[in-house]
Amino acid sequence: MDNVERYSRQILFSGIGEEGQLKLLKSRVAIVGVGALGTICANHLVRSGIGYIRLIDRDVVDLSNLQRQSLFNEEDVRLNLPKAVAAKKRLNNINSTVTVDAVITDLNLDNAEELLAGVDVIVDGTDNFMTRYLINDVSIKYGIPWVHGAAVSSRGMFAVINPGVTPCYRCLFPQVPAGRGETCDTIGVLSPITDIVGSFQAVETIKLLIGAAANSNLEQIDVWDTSLFSMDISDGKNPQCPTCVHHQFDFLDRLSGIQESYSSLCGRDTVQIYFRENRERDLKLLGERLKQNGKVTGNQFLLRFSPDKDTSIVVFKDGRVLIHGTNDIVKAKSLYSKYIGN
Repeated sequence: MDNVERYSRQILFSGIGEEGQLKLLKSRVAIVGVGALGTICANHLVRSGIGYIRLIDRDVVDLSNLQRQSLFNEEDVRLNLPKAVAAKKRLNNINSTVTVDAVITDLNLDNAEELLAGVDVIVDGTDNFMTRYLINDVSIKYGIPWVHGAAVSSRGMFAVINPGVTPCYRCLFPQVPAGRGETCDTIGVLSPITDIVGSFQAVETIKLLIGAAANSNLEQIDVWDTSLFSMDISDGKNPQCPTCVHHQFDFLDRLSGIQESYSSLCGRDTVQIYFRENRERDLKLLGERLKQNGKVTGNQFLLRFSPDKDTSIVVFKDGRVLIHGTNDIVKAKSLYSKYIGN
C-alpha cells in the first residue's frame, strides 16, 4: 500500500487496520450538501483516505457560513466561489491522493440517480426534508447505505440508514413534516454541534465502508444542555412502508404528487413553489419566527416576508409560496430552504 505513513495512526487502530484502510482507499462516497455538516465530514473522510468523494451543492460561500463551515475562508466569500469548488480546492491541499469531484448543482429527481447510484455510501449534509426523502429513495432502489445528519440551534442528530438492515428514513418519518421550519438562518446554530454531528457521520461512513457494525440508534445531542439521547430504531421497520417494503419510489416519480414543484412565472421575476399535496401552514407561527430576519406583514390568507429590499417571500395558507425578486429556480429553492424550511 502506498502512503503507509500518511495513514499509519489510523491503521494502528484495531477497528480499521491495514485491511480496512485498503477498503477505504477503494471506496466511493457522495456528500449531498457542502455546508456545516458536509465540510466537517468531507474533511475527515479525505484525511482518512477515502478514494473518491463527490461533493454536491447548489450554493456559493457566504460570510455567515464562516462561523461553522470549516473548509471556507474570507477569500472564498470575496471570490463568490461555489461551495463545492471552494471545498474541493481545500481538500485537494489536504490530501492530493483522493479524487474529489465537485458538482455544482441542486440535487433533484432529474439527476439524483445519476449522481448517487455509483457510490458506496451517501452522506446527508442537507438542510431540508425533501432532499432526504429523495436520498432515501435512491438508497433503497440501489441498495446504498446513507448516513443522515441534522443540526440547528444547539441540537443535532444522526442515524445510519442501511437497506435491508435498518428501517429506512420513510419508516421513521412516514410523512414529510409540514410547518416545522426551524433553520440555522431563523433560529441560529452553534458550530460545536455541527462539528460533533459531522464527525459522527464520518465515523459511521467509515464503519459502513469497511464492513464494521454501524450504530443502530437515532442519536440526539444538545451541546448547550449537555444532554444525550439514544433511540434504538433497529425494530422500527414499517411492514407497510411504501419505499423499503413496496419499492414505491414516490420522490423519484413525477406522477406521485408528493414533490415540491417549482416554476418561474413568465415576465414577473418570480418563482412559484407549491406542493401537489395540500400542506396547510400556521401563518401566525411562521410570522413570529421570521420577524427577527426581516419585515413581516400579512392577513388571514397569506404572509409576506421581506428579508431584504430586493426579495419578498409570500406564503399562502395552503403552503404555496411565491418568491419575488428572482426567476432563478435554484436561488429560489435556496431562499425557501433558508427561511421557510419544511
